[in-house]
Amino acid sequence: MNVILLERVNNLGDLGDEVAVKPGFARNFLIPKGKAVQANESNRSVFEGRRAELEAAADEKLSAATTRATPLEEHTLTIVVKVGEEGKLYGSVGTQDIATALTEEGHEVLRSEVRMPEGVIRQAGEYQIGLQFHSDVTVEITVSVVPE
Repeated sequence: MNVILLERVNNLGDLGDEVAVKPGFARNFLIPKGKAVQANESNRSVFEGRRAELEAAADEKLSAATTRATPLEEHTLTIVVKVGEEGKLYGSVGTQDIATALTEEGHEVLRSEVRMPEGVIRQAGEYQIGLQFHSDVTVEITVSVVPE
């Protein structure tokens, strides 16, 4: 199924690209979320008419994400947890814990923006965690998990 992208989608394409995707991905994700429309003649003409408006909205989202990310560059977050023998945590520190701690510090971060490719933290120590505010804006912060 061919779709026209209405915004940049990671690993797929940029605004205005016509890409071939599986029908289920288009029906269940791209089209309902407003990220794409089905590629046909009427949608192509509507898209070309709205192209400037969509590009302005995309630039606005990018600048808002950059503004949110700037204060977090070189940031160190300290999370105090209960630790057992050999530095193992009772439980774990996950995306929600990091998002909550950053929000309490005054930074607006959603759980879905926290990237932990190696999974949750189960040992005390320092870890590099990514925060992705936009497909083009990613910031690395240091999360220091210390015993109580």
